[in-house]
Amino acid sequence: MARPLWSGSLSFGLVNVPVQLVSAARDLDYHFHQLHEKDKVPIEQRRFCTKEDEEVSWEEVAHSYDLDGKQVVVTDEELASVQPRKTRTIDIEAFVDLAEVDPIYFDHPYFLIPAGDSEGTLRAYRLLLEVMDKQERAALGRFVMRTREYLVAVRARDGALALTTMLFHDEVRPPKDVPTGGKKPSKKQLDNAVAIVEELSNDWDPEAYTDCYRERLGRVIEAKRRRKTIHVPKAEKEPDPVPDLMAALEATLDRLRQGEDPRAEEPDNDADGKARGAGSKKAGQRSRAKRKTKSAR
Repeated sequence: MARPLWSGSLSFGLVNVPVQLVSAARDLDYHFHQLHEKDKVPIEQRRFCTKEDEEVSWEEVAHSYDLDGKQVVVTDEELASVQPRKTRTIDIEAFVDLAEVDPIYFDHPYFLIPAGDSEGTLRAYRLLLEVMDKQERAALGRFVMRTREYLVAVRARDGALALTTMLFHDEVRPPKDVPTGGKKPSKKQLDNAVAIVEELSNDWDPEAYTDCYRERLGRVIEAKRRRKTIHVPKAEKEPDPVPDLMAALEATLDRLRQGEDPRAEEPDNDADGKARGAGSKKAGQRSRAKRKTKSAR
């Protein structure tokens, strides 16, 4: 089981549920060490003063903030004065409908597990889990982990309590600051686009999506271990804008209805020599199977 990152109580009203926090995500990335290419020894990162060209210890490092073109230096003691009060509770402030919480506010997922196996702890945990699962609600609250206060959403998920840290409202960029395209599409374009969405619609299956980059990187590392030659693929050109949007929509829809992958091209080789585009046939098979399922309903 994952190592607990925090322990305390989930609190609402006069009810306290002893819990521990464990990460719900696993780091499966490949982590590399930096080496000096010439002699293959590790590289050290050090802090140097740009004026004196001398190494600086952590004790001599200060913090500054640029404010209106002026440098404001803040000490460690001054930073400590604004740190939140460390508590051992996740204070629930409100319960909201889970469907009303915009996923854009979600940050990092965790699981809350009972802190101990006493009868009272397990009973309180199970009670809260059953209530939240039945009501389909999320509990919004705050807690402090390390030196930061987090806004969190707690909900029932597959027989356990899941906690997700959330962004505050002013951390989410307003849509008005984001370009949203040109003029409104025609009805024919909209109808074709809707038809494409319908053709590509399927039930959510997280196991159907894998990290292709990590898989390719793993094959490269294994090939290097076996002293095989690594073939570097040619750089792909950035696709040009579609000259005829309606024609592209119609061609995409036609391929999908024939059970073909609309993006399929001639197979190419990636860095370890394995052909890319191999998923095109599978995509066509999935599309055909999906249509059979729809027709059977």
